[in-house]
Amino acid sequence: MGQQILNPSQRTMAFIGMVAYMILVVVVGLVYSKRNKNSEEFFLGGRSLGPWVTAMSAEASDMSSWLLMGLPGLAFFSGYASAGWTAIGLAVGTWFNWKFVAVRLRNYSHLANNSITIPDYFSNRFHDSKRILMSISAVIIFFFFIIYTSSGFAALGKLFNTLFGYDYTLMMIIGALVVVVYTIVGGFLAESTVDFMQGFLMFFSLIIILVVGIIEAGGLANIAATLDSMEGFASLITSHNRSTANAVPVSFLEIASSMAWGLGYFGMPHVLLRFMAIREAKELHRSRRIAMIWVVISLAAAVLIGVVGTAAVPKLLEGVAPEAATSKSETIFIVMAQFIGSRFGILAILVGVILSGILAATMSTSDSQLLITSSAVSQNFFKGLLHKNASERAIMWVSRATIIIVAIIAAILASDPNSSIFGIVSYAWAGFGAAFGPLMLFSLFWKRTTLQGAVAGMLGGFAGVIIWKHVIAPMGGLWGIYELLPAFIFSSLCIVVSSLLSRKPDEAIEKEFEVIANGKY
Repeated sequence: MGQQILNPSQRTMAFIGMVAYMILVVVVGLVYSKRNKNSEEFFLGGRSLGPWVTAMSAEASDMSSWLLMGLPGLAFFSGYASAGWTAIGLAVGTWFNWKFVAVRLRNYSHLANNSITIPDYFSNRFHDSKRILMSISAVIIFFFFIIYTSSGFAALGKLFNTLFGYDYTLMMIIGALVVVVYTIVGGFLAESTVDFMQGFLMFFSLIIILVVGIIEAGGLANIAATLDSMEGFASLITSHNRSTANAVPVSFLEIASSMAWGLGYFGMPHVLLRFMAIREAKELHRSRRIAMIWVVISLAAAVLIGVVGTAAVPKLLEGVAPEAATSKSETIFIVMAQFIGSRFGILAILVGVILSGILAATMSTSDSQLLITSSAVSQNFFKGLLHKNASERAIMWVSRATIIIVAIIAAILASDPNSSIFGIVSYAWAGFGAAFGPLMLFSLFWKRTTLQGAVAGMLGGFAGVIIWKHVIAPMGGLWGIYELLPAFIFSSLCIVVSSLLSRKPDEAIEKEFEVIANGKY
């Protein structure tokens, strides 16, 4: 049972606010369903996004529920260090992605036979007539997005269980159904429009809860006193051990491991797709400024909510079993949101609206993941390999069937109420970052990259994450670093070595690269 602060009538008002939001989301899907005349519009919105929608939908779909639950939970559990360095790495990675990847990918994906998915782009970029890259990409997307989507469904279950005491599994399934319905009906434009709305909701929810938490904690002086009593909690070079109440030094390798989260951006299909979908490449400069303001403020607020929560809700982990402590910490945002209703009963409905920020974060990422997975299966596997002359109608039906199948598997994986949202996301983030990230950078910036190098890099990154996570990291010590860092390096080496050992790209491929590199497209 979750920690409930609101009385029954206040919880009812909060529930009404959340249901109203979910209805609004489904209505948006129905409105945009009439605009999906073909697969390009369903998967990429006809390349019609403006700079504001591009920026806000990219960041909302990127951050997911871990921004409101996973990151504050990490900060609440162990202090500034791990959460802080992760946030810094993400902010830096976001800037580099928008600055160096966005414009080139928008232009190159259009030049490369008007590619509408990331697997499309990789195959067309290297003139992969046998669709090898497309097939591998589709498998990787299917595998890791099932894991990623399950984290969102877990967040929905925790939200309703903590706030209302409803059964975790039942609410997780209902939330998943809502995501599936509006994704199937609305497609990319509905998803991007909803993400635009949800980006604002997430942003203001973080700010409001941070302010409420400071008030509930008794002000900044009381928060400072609480942090002083927790050894190593308020430092970026030490972390707090909840079991021993002692400070634990943070090594340079651990800092690099946390900051390695930023490398993941270069391989995130749901973020990269926004770069491809904007109507004009020149508008990406404006989108970058909007995105960076949102990201820096949101990440800082998320970490501070976890820190402030130690003073506002000091007994959150009291009586909680050690194996469930991390998961319980991830409810700190939900618990602090209830203070609004408990202090100002008439504003209980606002609690529902604010906690819709978690719905927003979850749905904005889950819909992106479901849509991209369906495009990988229908566009890249079904049409690209099995039925090259498949009709638009058949492609759309396969897409929607894929969304349902992925959602079912993800819901099964999310059935454990003690699962860690941050832990689930970190694994999928590493998978995409290592499998696609290095190849994305090399495909855009190194003319000598070959098809053989691309295949080796993608497989190397994919295998590297799985092997490091399950075989090497359990050894502990220096080997216990975040799997994205070593797998990203290994993938890069695979690309370089395999490309140099194989024959250089054809003249046609090199000419296309030069057009993009010289800014003539």
